[in-house]
Amino acid sequence: MTDPTDDSRDRTDPAVPFDHETVRYERDEGVAVVTVDRPESRNAIDDRTALGLRDAWRRFDTDDEALLGVLTGAGDDFCAGADLKQMDLEDREEGWLGCSRMRVDKPTVAAVEGHAVAGGLELALWCDLRVAAADATFGCFERRFGVPLVDGGTQRLPRLVGRGRALDMILTGRAVDAAEAHDWGLVDRVVDSGTALDAARELAAGIAAHPQTTVKSDRAALYDGLGESLETGLKVEAWHGTKALATADEGATRFAEGEGRGGESVDR
Repeated sequence: MTDPTDDSRDRTDPAVPFDHETVRYERDEGVAVVTVDRPESRNAIDDRTALGLRDAWRRFDTDDEALLGVLTGAGDDFCAGADLKQMDLEDREEGWLGCSRMRVDKPTVAAVEGHAVAGGLELALWCDLRVAAADATFGCFERRFGVPLVDGGTQRLPRLVGRGRALDMILTGRAVDAAEAHDWGLVDRVVDSGTALDAARELAAGIAAHPQTTVKSDRAALYDGLGESLETGLKVEAWHGTKALATADEGATRFAEGEGRGGESVDR
């Protein structure tokens, strides 16, 4: 299991400009926004864009000033998946689309406008939470062209919506609108068209206001416990929890001194 306090990984220098032609990395205080910038192709992913996504999320994971990450697409769509006109993607360790097999140590939110289909759906599933515009569309559209799901869709989708609904999407390739996706638990928030990124930023900023040691340790415990027995999962939870005891003690002291009484919000 991953130690959320481990700082032994290779680190990038956030002061070095992020230079990718089709992927942008922009940080506003504690929220980093990663944008796929190929609106002319509905943000379909070619090989250079996959490399950009890989590098953007590596940067996010080692950027100490970035607490939350938001993934979105430029223009009217989130992402249409792999660029079938190029067909130049490579099966790298991080995944065909650049990040689908990566695990970052901080929370992520997908901001979905328009289409999140095929590999675009898989990128949205890679994020922890999904905020979708009311007119957003989700679907395994690669079914129509004989392209397999190889960026986590067959594994993450049933974990979110259940086996039956996942098979419905995977086998039929049909379009699922935002309302149905929300009913299924595929989408966490539905907002007005054109406001998904703002809403995702707001959601991310709210999470960023909490003590981050326990945000990260509880998130890690959830992921490390998936698929395990309850007995093993409780041990996983306890292991991660012990890494956050100092933060818990500090929070308990603040509460004892009167902060947060009566259910009022606490910005930390």
